[in-house]
Amino acid sequence: MSQHLYILTGGSRGMGLALAEQLLQKGHTLICISRKTQAALTAKAQQTGAQLEQWSYDLAEGTIASAALKAWLALQGPEHFVSATLINNAGVIPTIAPLSQADPHNLAMALRVGLEAPMLLCAAFLGATEHWPMPRKVVNISSGLGRRAMASQAGYCAAKAGMDHFTRCLALDEALKPYGAKVTSLAPGVIDTDMQVQLRGAPAENFPDQNGFQQLKATGQLTSPADAAQRILHYLARPDFGNNPVSDVRDV
Repeated sequence: MSQHLYILTGGSRGMGLALAEQLLQKGHTLICISRKTQAALTAKAQQTGAQLEQWSYDLAEGTIASAALKAWLALQGPEHFVSATLINNAGVIPTIAPLSQADPHNLAMALRVGLEAPMLLCAAFLGATEHWPMPRKVVNISSGLGRRAMASQAGYCAAKAGMDHFTRCLALDEALKPYGAKVTSLAPGVIDTDMQVQLRGAPAENFPDQNGFQQLKATGQLTSPADAAQRILHYLARPDFGNNPVSDVRDV
């Protein structure tokens, strides 16, 4: 039976785990790329009949993960799939402090995971499937902080702004191809994940916006990971997906 292929990064926790759980449906093949595997996903796949592979890679070494993806896709035939989708979800917030206080290794790691790895995986996915005639999509999970500057967040803001802009370039590239993919850099809203815990717990003297993030939690304005994942998959299924290469789940 032909399958819908999904490749997801950062699927072992938070919103990524919620995405993986919702993608584990009969008729779906899911490749999860994360540092750690999740036994719960294996159990869910057995229950639903979905095809699941969990690849353990550190996306700070994106060249290794992208080479593995390219090799795996080269062994597949397009006749096995009715669609193919890459979801770049993994991301890291570097130490929350002014850039002048950044640890070089921590900052470099966050940029590799948040920007370099998505670019490398997009290149591998789009290159290996370029002649596949079925619908192909790329969803790069962005953030409002890629579109709005914030003090003590230079690394994360830069990674997400870079993601938005390279997705614009991808859209131009793919529009020129006979079987071009539909791509978007998608902001998922404000979600109750470990990243929010980091932001709320950052030292106030280093992070002027700390109180604002505490208020988001206190006033119930954070979306649950499961609800955020549902919104992303709903957006992915929209007939106008890809019309805007930089978008938001709240777009009408």
